[in-house]
Amino acid sequence: MTILDINSLYLDIGQPILRGVSLQVMEGEVHGLVGESGAGKTMVGKCVLGLLPESAKIGHGYINFNGHELLKIHAAERRELLGRDITLIPQNPMTALNPVKRIGPQVTDVLQLHLGMSAAAARQRAANLLNDVHIREIDRVLKQFPHELSGGMRQRVLIAIAFACKPKLIIADEPTTALDVTVQRQILRLIKELQASSNTAILFITHDLGVVAKICNRVSVIHSGRILESKPVEELFARPQHAYTRALLAATPRFDRPADALLPVPPELVDALWAEARAHDGGRKSQ
Repeated sequence: MTILDINSLYLDIGQPILRGVSLQVMEGEVHGLVGESGAGKTMVGKCVLGLLPESAKIGHGYINFNGHELLKIHAAERRELLGRDITLIPQNPMTALNPVKRIGPQVTDVLQLHLGMSAAAARQRAANLLNDVHIREIDRVLKQFPHELSGGMRQRVLIAIAFACKPKLIIADEPTTALDVTVQRQILRLIKELQASSNTAILFITHDLGVVAKICNRVSVIHSGRILESKPVEELFARPQHAYTRALLAATPRFDRPADALLPVPPELVDALWAEARAHDGGRKSQ
């Protein structure tokens, strides 16, 4: 069953950002959205979450989440979905938590607002959630402020908040980018573990094909606001069809290859992709 269906989505914020993006996330699936910085992958997530700047204009397309047309529903209805049925694991754990609130209320507020829990029930559920993300000394952590926790601990708290209401979909926007490699591995394992036990679908936004290989079932490759290729992870790694996908795979560092064997994405390929995007923009304006 499709939980998220994005079809022919166009976004403009003074200049074109998304150019006919289409992708589907299935129930219980981890779907990777991979591309370079500036490719448009984070803006896809922001469209789903409704976190666009005021200047943003969606010119065409639709976003259907579990039967709700997100671009057409009333703002109040969308707010009910966000935090309960659709949640976010943000990119930077160092700035995502409220610095002047203790950890406990930042978890319990979500539970009381979206699930109507009593204060006592929310506190118990918050403790259980921190246990689920393998945080020790839970009573102490609930009383601490974010600056008293490490980056990895803060990201665990954010993951606990994201899974708190048992959402149907999580947007994970490069959730390990700000962490060191050892902690990154732990966080990926934790996300996969919680996703498997809850059957929550995840749109996993990343620039790292290594992360895609570890955690995702399907993957879509994006460049210049366009999906270039979308297929199961094993198939994409074994038989990439698009020249850009092949170039990304070739540019990925590997332990079995010397450092001087790195192959950057050819500039002429990037230029050709941007030329295609600009030609596409010109074609739409002339219609």
